[in-house]
Parts: sequence; structure tokens; C-alpha cells
Amino acid sequence: MTVQLPELPFAPDALSPDISAETISFHYGKHHAGYVATTNKLIADTVLADKPLTEIILTAAADTVLTPIFNNAAQCFNHEFYWQSLSPEQTLPPPALQEALDRDFGSREAFEQAFQAAGLARFGSGWVWLVRDENHHLQIITTGNAETPLTRPNMYPLLCIDIWEHAYYLDYQNRRADYLKNIITRHLNWRFAGDRFSSR
Repeated sequence: MTVQLPELPFAPDALSPDISAETISFHYGKHHAGYVATTNKLIADTVLADKPLTEIILTAAADTVLTPIFNNAAQCFNHEFYWQSLSPEQTLPPPALQEALDRDFGSREAFEQAFQAAGLARFGSGWVWLVRDENHHLQIITTGNAETPLTRPNMYPLLCIDIWEHAYYLDYQNRRADYLKNIITRHLNWRFAGDRFSSR
């Protein structure tokens, strides 16, 4: 078993103009694909070579000697989750998830504002996530670099946005706020989030 580069769940130009086909080409075709290739190179001929991606991440997270493997494998997971978190068309949260948003943030609109604020407040490169905790309550967290909620007990990710500069620089230059606003208000895949929210 090797780590695979999954197919994009949409056409490369499907998010345009908010995310251009050129950005997708570099982000998916070079950055994401590069993490996949490096992960496979690093785990070759090791006990991790035939393990699923999540097991590779959790094993590597527990051993600082394996940090290079963690950094690349976690980026594989984070990127795959990011693509799944995006939708070409505007979607709405299903009823159960909408109720949770109302309970924990006041409204979907209030969540959107808090999600954007969290993404702006994260210094440097990283990710902003909507997660569900063990009590089925919703939280917004951010992670730096390759860090992922997979390594945090009782945090189950529902959505994420990549806030590394390569995710938006070709389209927005330094305007992270505009990138976040456009993705949050027009392209979050609430069907994906709702399925995960209700799945376990």
C-alpha cells in the first residue's frame, strides 16, 4: 500500500474566480502531489509502508525521529480534507448541523465571521478547522504548518480551509481576508460537513 493522490472532487476551474484553475494546478498538482510523493519515499522499506494514512500520521506524531514523515503525511491528509471541504456551488448546512451552529455560535452567519477571524488571527502558515468534540459541540481551531486535529483527542474535523500562502497568493496576493470571506460565504461544502457531523 502506498499513499495515493486522490482525484479532485471538482473540475480544476469549478471554483473560479474565487480560486482559479491556475491556483488549483499548482496547489493540487505540485504541492499536494509533492507531499504524497515525499511521504511514499520516506516510508518505503519501513514498517509504515503498508499502513493507512491516518495510522502513519499518528505513529509519526508520537516519535520526533519521524517528524519528516509526519510533516508530509499530515499535509496529505490536510489537503485531501481541504478539497472535500470545498464546493463549486453554494450549499447549506443540513438541519442537525444547522441546529448545532445555532447552539454553539448563535447562527451560521456568526460562525462564518468567527471562522474568518480565526483564519486571519493565525500567524504564518496553517489551517483553520471546524471540529466536533466528544459532546457533539462545535469548535473552531487553527493548526500551524502540518498540524492536524487527528492528533488531538476527541476532535473530529468537519471542515477546513488552507491558509498557507500557496492556497491563495496567485489569486489574492496578501489579501487572506478576501480569500477567506469568498470561500466561507460561497464555497464551504456543508453537505460534507453535515455527513461527518452525523456519522458517529
